[in-house]
Amino acid sequence: MKPGLSLRVSQHLALTPQLQQSIRLLQLSTLELSQEVEQMLDENPFLERTADEAPREEFGLEAENTPAQADDYNADDAIFSGAASPSTASAEGQNDAESPSTGADEPDWSGDGTVEMAPNDAEWGGDAPARNRNDAEGDEADATELARSHESLTDFLHRQALSLRLSEVDCAALRFLIESLNDDGYLEEPLEELAVALAGPDDLEQIEELVHRFTVALRLLQSLEPTGVGARNLAECLTLQLKALDADEEADPDTVKTALTICQQPLEMLARRDIRRLTQLCGDGEERTRAAMALIARLEPRPGRRFADVERNIIVPDVIVRKAGRANGRDGQHNFIVQLNPDVMPRLRVHDIYAGALRGHKGGEGHQGMQQRLQEARWFIKNIQQRFDTILRVSRAIVERQKNFFTHGELAMRPLVLRDIADELGLHESTISRVTTAKYMATPIGTYELKYFFGSGLGTETGGNASSTAVRALIKQFVSAENPTKPLSDSQIAEMLKEQGIECARRTVAKYREALKIAPANLRKAL
Repeated sequence: MKPGLSLRVSQHLALTPQLQQSIRLLQLSTLELSQEVEQMLDENPFLERTADEAPREEFGLEAENTPAQADDYNADDAIFSGAASPSTASAEGQNDAESPSTGADEPDWSGDGTVEMAPNDAEWGGDAPARNRNDAEGDEADATELARSHESLTDFLHRQALSLRLSEVDCAALRFLIESLNDDGYLEEPLEELAVALAGPDDLEQIEELVHRFTVALRLLQSLEPTGVGARNLAECLTLQLKALDADEEADPDTVKTALTICQQPLEMLARRDIRRLTQLCGDGEERTRAAMALIARLEPRPGRRFADVERNIIVPDVIVRKAGRANGRDGQHNFIVQLNPDVMPRLRVHDIYAGALRGHKGGEGHQGMQQRLQEARWFIKNIQQRFDTILRVSRAIVERQKNFFTHGELAMRPLVLRDIADELGLHESTISRVTTAKYMATPIGTYELKYFFGSGLGTETGGNASSTAVRALIKQFVSAENPTKPLSDSQIAEMLKEQGIECARRTVAKYREALKIAPANLRKAL
C-alpha cells in the first residue's frame, strides 16, 4: 500500500477546565457550594475570605442582554455564559485553542503568564452587605438556632425517667429502650433481639434475665408522655392512647370499648372504612362504630412527630423577592425587587501578599506551579460570581413572567417551560435546568424552588392555556369546599373544571389529586 498525505478539516467542541468548573458550580445547591468553597480555601493558598466591601467585577450583569452565541444550542450547556460578553467568550475560546494541554489528568489553569493583579482579583458581591443580626428590631430568632434548641424525643423521655424511683438495673434497661426508639416513637426491634444483641446468642440465662428487665422497662416507658410511645406497632399505639382516654374519662366508655375492639381487628378494614364489616365484628350498632372510628381518627399515629428534627427542613433561599411600592392603578399589579440573598454569597478574593510575593520571585523553583494555583483562584472567583449572576437573571425573568402569581396566588400561575426562559436570556435549556434545580426563592407568599414556577399547560375552550399548577390549586379549592358527607369524585371534579373552561380528563385529575396527597372520595367521606 502506497503511503500518502491527506488534509482533513473538522470541528469539535472541547470543554476547558474553567468551563467544566463553571458548569459544575452552577448545578450545586447552596450547601454544596459552601462545602466547595471551604475545600478550595483549604487547598489554594492564594484564595482567602474577606468581609471588606469592594467593587464588583466589570463583566457581571451589565452584559445580560448580550445575544446568545451560535454554539449555545450545540453544546449541551457548555454555554452557561449568557452573562458574559461575546468578546470575552470568543477570546477565551481562542486562548483555549492555542494553548497546548498540560497533561491528561492535570487541569490547565495557566493564564497569560502574568502575576499582576487583575480586576477580578478583587472581592466581589460588595453591593450585598451582610445582614446585621444585632439590630434592635431583630426580635425573630434565627431558624437554625431554634432548631438546635428543639428538644428531641429521647431527651424528653430521659428527663421524665429521672423522676422515677428505679433500681440501677431497671434505670439502665429503661435508658436502653429509650435509645432504641425510632423517630416516630416506636420500638421496632423485639425485646428478644435486643437481649441477644447485648448478651450474645449463647448465654441463654442472661438473655432470659434481660428480656424480663426489658419487659418491666417497656411498661414504664409506655406510661410516659407522649401517650403511645414505646409501642411495637400501630395497633398497640392506638390502644395505649384509647386506654389513656378511658382512664382519664375524656371520652364515652362505650365508644372507647368499641374503638379498642376495632384496633384488635386487621387495620386494613379501618383504612378502607369498611363500616359494615367492622360493625359485624364488634357486635355494636353502626352509629357507635362510626363514633369509634371518628375517635380513632383523632389519635396520633406517630407519637414522636412533634419532636422531629426540624433543622433538616430549613431552606436557605438563594434569591429574595420583595414588593416595591403600591400596586398599579390599571391592572392592580405590584412591582417586585429581585435580589440575591447576601447570606449565601461567599466573599472571596486573591491573597494580595502571596500574589505579590509570587510576582517578586519570577523564575524561581516551583514558580510555574504557584502561577497555576493563582490562576485557578482567579477563575474560581469569576465562576462563582457568574453562577450568582446567572441565577439572578433567571430569577428576574421568572418573576416578570409570573407576576400574577406573586399578586394573586397559585390560581394566577401561567404556563411556563424552560425554553421560554432560555430563549429570552439567550441560554441553553439545560443551563436553565441546572439553575432552577435546588435553588430557592423567598417570596412574600412563601419560599419555593425555582422549578416550581415551571409547568405544562392545559387547553381551554378559548384556545388558551392554563398552568398545571393553577389547575392543581383549583382542584384543592374544590376539595376544601366540598360537602364532607358527599365528597367529589374525580369525574365530578373534571366536569367542574370543564365548566371553568379547562379541558382536563379524569385520569389527569386523579394524577393531580395524588400529587396533592388528597385521598380518594371514599376515604374523604365523613363518618
